[in-house]
Amino acid sequence: MSAPSEHERLARVVLSCGVEPGDLTTSTLVRQEGAQGALEAQLVPRPGSGLSERLRVIDPLRQLDQASRCGIRFLVPGDPEWPAGLDDLDHGAEVQGLGGTPPGIWVKGPMPLTELAGSVAVVGSRSASTYGVEMTRAISECLALSGVPVVSGGAKGIDFVAHDATLVAGGATVAVLACGVDRVYPEQNRRLLAHLAAEFAVVSEQPPGSAPLRIRFLARNRLIAALTRGTVLVEAALRSGALNTVGWAEQLSRTVMCVPGPVTSYTSQGVHHWFRRGSSTLVTHGSEVLELVGAAGDHLVEEPRGEERPRDALSPADQRLLEWVPVSQPAGAVSIARLGQLHIRDAVPALRRLERAGFVREEVDGWRLAGAR
Repeated sequence: MSAPSEHERLARVVLSCGVEPGDLTTSTLVRQEGAQGALEAQLVPRPGSGLSERLRVIDPLRQLDQASRCGIRFLVPGDPEWPAGLDDLDHGAEVQGLGGTPPGIWVKGPMPLTELAGSVAVVGSRSASTYGVEMTRAISECLALSGVPVVSGGAKGIDFVAHDATLVAGGATVAVLACGVDRVYPEQNRRLLAHLAAEFAVVSEQPPGSAPLRIRFLARNRLIAALTRGTVLVEAALRSGALNTVGWAEQLSRTVMCVPGPVTSYTSQGVHHWFRRGSSTLVTHGSEVLELVGAAGDHLVEEPRGEERPRDALSPADQRLLEWVPVSQPAGAVSIARLGQLHIRDAVPALRRLERAGFVREEVDGWRLAGAR
């Protein structure tokens, strides 16, 4: 995409400041007519709508100047730093009446958003359990140590742990907010959000000064899904907002990964319900997440298996014969061979091999097991 003209950028500033996020009408007009054409269409007064009045009073140059003074930049499609994943929002995805690529995004922090190309979203309940916290921390640390940026919503609970664990492991993490990047919500996360804004990045399609509203959280979730290669759902009740995020990820053909929890856990009911729908993959470790979102052949996970025992190294025939060697009362080689369906000429050498390996021992009356192996 070519670099946007100054008029196009200013039109996008006006739309960003005057239109609620996720407005399908605006995103459709921008896609079809360009930002200037969309703005002109929205400036036409309509009965019962105050949109045209709101748009007319916005001074885009002043908005950009004030943002710049606060260290905030405005990105639009065509900018070198624009995350290409956001363009997928224009390809028919819609959840709860919201959708479309935003006119632009506001960013505070030095981290270029191009570094999010291979990132993973980690989301979940604000009321995280001890189990949820432990799983989030383990997965986020694994991603961080592998150089994969972690994206979340900067909220309490799972979001906070995902950001914090990534930072502790020396990784990069970005928060996508439902308010202006110059505002703090929730207040408990002030230090975290300030650190991200200073060292990494906080992102929002809402202009500076915007308040967090419920509808803005739902619209924000689509950005989290679009910016990342996949979304990990750690904990979520049946009405959790985190389910909205994985809904967007599914619409955008991103990888959706569910962390199972105790079947009696309220905060895992939404996760289990989503997994039963069959559109997600179960994960229990960060290495499994890496395998799913990485390039083909990268981060391959070895098939899990139980602890290897000495018997596992025996041939099938020797294992079968060993099953018929008694524990306490010795038995003759002929009897053992018959029960093990082997010829005596094969059974005796096998018993000798098993004796050398420490599985059996020969006594006066015959053969018996040497110990519990």
